[in-house]
Amino acid sequence: MNEVHEAGEGYWAAVLKLLFTVLAIWFLVSYGAGIIFADALNGIHLGGYPLGFWFAQQGSLYTFVFLIFWYAKKMAALDIKYDVHED
Repeated sequence: MNEVHEAGEGYWAAVLKLLFTVLAIWFLVSYGAGIIFADALNGIHLGGYPLGFWFAQQGSLYTFVFLIFWYAKKMAALDIKYDVHED
């Protein structure tokens, strides 16, 4: 029973690490690039638009969609690693 408990703790530790990683990326892209560092990023232009504006309007959306698929892939790998996946 102790092995199962340790495996469960390892699984949840890995899930929380992944979750905090995704939230940190979300925070840096949405608040960091779109708001906090927008003035510094506006000196760089992407497609004719300042980069800070682009992140606030489009870049964050692309990043969030990427994060959804990346998170799903990583969670599937964790589920297989800890043998809690669905068949």
